[in-house]
Amino acid sequence: MKILITGIHGFVGSNLVAALKNKHTIYGLDIVSPIKDGVEKTFTWNELDILPENDVIIHLAGKAHDTKNQTQAQVYFDINTELTKIIYDWFLKSSACKFIFFSSVKAAADKVNGDILTEDVVPTPKGPYGESKIAAENYLLNHQETITRNQDKRTETEIDAIFKSPKGGFRGLYILRPCMIHGPGNKGNLNLLYNVVKKGIPYPLGAFENRRSFTSVYNMSFVIQALIEKTVLSGIYNVGDDESLSSNELISLMAKTMNKPNRIWNWNKSLILLCSKIGTALHLPLNTERLQKLTENYVVSNAKIKKALDIEKMPISAYDGLINTIKSFEK
Repeated sequence: MKILITGIHGFVGSNLVAALKNKHTIYGLDIVSPIKDGVEKTFTWNELDILPENDVIIHLAGKAHDTKNQTQAQVYFDINTELTKIIYDWFLKSSACKFIFFSSVKAAADKVNGDILTEDVVPTPKGPYGESKIAAENYLLNHQETITRNQDKRTETEIDAIFKSPKGGFRGLYILRPCMIHGPGNKGNLNLLYNVVKKGIPYPLGAFENRRSFTSVYNMSFVIQALIEKTVLSGIYNVGDDESLSSNELISLMAKTMNKPNRIWNWNKSLILLCSKIGTALHLPLNTERLQKLTENYVVSNAKIKKALDIEKMPISAYDGLINTIKSFEK
């Protein structure tokens, strides 16, 4: 199939190209257009009028969450919301059959109320990142075309979940809400923790008990390939690994993988909270938002996407995926 990937030169885009290039023809859409192995051609956003017809559009382009809070709110909406509108409007006029949008669990909830986050939650994003993502989701859903309920044998739910393309047939709209994605090329909080362990710096947050979900980029790529190649009902889907880990388990796994001492300190929580507030004021690596990310409970259900793809478990476990990511940092 012919696949267009926006934001193709980013972390997720580069990994998707590696996963898809041997079976599909790939085009890119990005702010830069260097030659990339496995990509026929990368277009800029000023070249929408000369884009070739594609079968599938994967919209990755977006402004990532800035944990230092140095990005103006409007920037998130200009990129995460407005670019989504532009490429989705182009999609509706094209002959492409599937549109896959990378949203985020932060579009649903900044914090998980209860034990686990599901797709049924009423979205309550906090901050411009999550708010810009939910605004993009709402635009897609509000502009989704439905098919006529004449002699169709599908159920009401199935009819609501698909819509016709200009050339006939049916289209799929998939809004994916991944939790923290990791893998080769990742430069987020996992990389920060990796450097802490590598340098032998003690991890001072051992007193915080938490569990959170992660998404291996290998499982993410598997989901994308399945959505491309299978007939799956349109909808909103959380994406994550099967297992959740605590930050202490993650630090221990890093230390074991790197053959480093497992130095976890149980410092006083109040002292850590004070240090994070000072870090926020001075723009230091440990700030209140990063502390929340490292210590909060954020467990995400992936049951819906597994049911849709008719699988019992993801191809790679959270532990094996994280080990692969840690080893990629070492390289």
